[in-house]
Amino acid sequence: MKILGIDPGTGICGFGIIEGKKALDYGVITTPPHTPLPDRLEDIYNSLHEIIDTNHPDVMAIEKLFFKQNITTGISVAEARGVCLLVAKQYRLPIFEYAPNQIKMAISGDGHAHKHQMQEMVRLHLGLKTIPKPDDAADALAVAIVHSFVAQTLVANTTQ
Repeated sequence: MKILGIDPGTGICGFGIIEGKKALDYGVITTPPHTPLPDRLEDIYNSLHEIIDTNHPDVMAIEKLFFKQNITTGISVAEARGVCLLVAKQYRLPIFEYAPNQIKMAISGDGHAHKHQMQEMVRLHLGLKTIPKPDDAADALAVAIVHSFVAQTLVANTTQ
């Protein structure tokens, strides 16, 4: 099963595609600062279409929105996340959502793990020589890995 992981963002939207314990593709969709939000959302929309057309994932796993302080940033991230969800629906991809603390717990065993710990665990899980860069790509790969764990558990539970 090919899993597309998404770390949503307006300026930088991370993506990672895994199959089993192998990273097939990862990177970021970047949009220019000071560009009107509708143009940035269109860039994310078009880029995500290209990523899906190239990689043909079976499912999308996306990080749930979490913000503490800056509600303005949270709103624009929510809009970018909405674009990602729309594209997944257009391709009829099943969508799975995970909270940041769920991702941290599943990857590192600590729901409050630091970013570097998470990146190192992603590197180890996927057998990569270096930590995936930029950070948003590593975060997207982490989301995909978490879904692979969940999918394995679901399959194991249905065969018992």
